[in-house]
Amino acid sequence: MNKDRTRTAGSTAGPDPDINEALRQVVAHQIGPRRPGVIYQNTDGAFRVLNVTTDPSEARRILKRRAAQFAITVIDVLRPDAQPFAVGTVWTGSDRVLKAVA
Repeated sequence: MNKDRTRTAGSTAGPDPDINEALRQVVAHQIGPRRPGVIYQNTDGAFRVLNVTTDPSEARRILKRRAAQFAITVIDVLRPDAQPFAVGTVWTGSDRVLKAVA
């Protein structure tokens, strides 16, 4: 066994707070202005935000994606028979807020 190798498994050092803050800022930017109650439009339609999940474990469970950092539950406001569903799409320059909330 090479004694010069650093052992990382079982390390007790916590996550770097600077990295956590940077990731939080990236996720907030990707979510954009989408908050519960906001209605926004993109190329797929117009949607009302019902819930925003920022816990990565929960977002991964909801979206069934290993790398998900957030999930947004929306409902299509253009379809009267629409059912809520979750998205993990990033806010882009082509997305538009139709109705903001305070």
